[in-house]
Amino acid sequence: MRSHRYPVTAATLAQRLHVSVRSIYRDIETLKMQGVEIEGSAGIGYILQSDYHLPPLMFDAHEVDALILGLHWVMRHTDPQLEAAARNAVAKIHAILPEHLAQQINYPSLMVAPPGNEGSLRFLADIRSAIHQRRKLELVYTDKDGAASSRLVWPIALGFLDAVRMLACWCELRQAFRHFRIDRMQQVTVSEQSCPQSRYKLLKEWKSSQGIAQAKTY
Repeated sequence: MRSHRYPVTAATLAQRLHVSVRSIYRDIETLKMQGVEIEGSAGIGYILQSDYHLPPLMFDAHEVDALILGLHWVMRHTDPQLEAAARNAVAKIHAILPEHLAQQINYPSLMVAPPGNEGSLRFLADIRSAIHQRRKLELVYTDKDGAASSRLVWPIALGFLDAVRMLACWCELRQAFRHFRIDRMQQVTVSEQSCPQSRYKLLKEWKSSQGIAQAKTY
């Protein structure tokens, strides 16, 4: 809104930010409750008072490098939906940075190589969808010896290793935690069946089984 001299509609903001119109209305009401002076209404549009200044989100040069390197990696090594989300995040970060830090985005000094195995990118969107929706996955999988099998699994997390992508899951056939390489999956179907356990509980149990500490990353 700050970049518009005239009222901008919620639909325009929603299209630009890739969210729903309902989310825009909700966020505008939240900002108003926090004291942000926004004028307008649904159907007409909204405008931000020119004398209102949002507190800046400040990053130093190292934090900008870390953020942009990570987002560029996501653009190269994940599915199209996450790639688009990463690009939007870069644009939002660029918009709030002072000129000297914005140049680190325009002319990055840290580069990300493309994935060496394109097969490792297949099915990522479906797997992420199943994880978020807490749905089981039906897999047709080929092992290292070329033997194919069908599995019904409860997806827990995706692991992005140097050369491969791995799915950590609970396998109903083996009644144990298992790891499946994405590039060896021949078919992935998001089942209508819900996982009977919470993903957070499964994640905690999986980490414990792998000897991974339950440490915060922030």
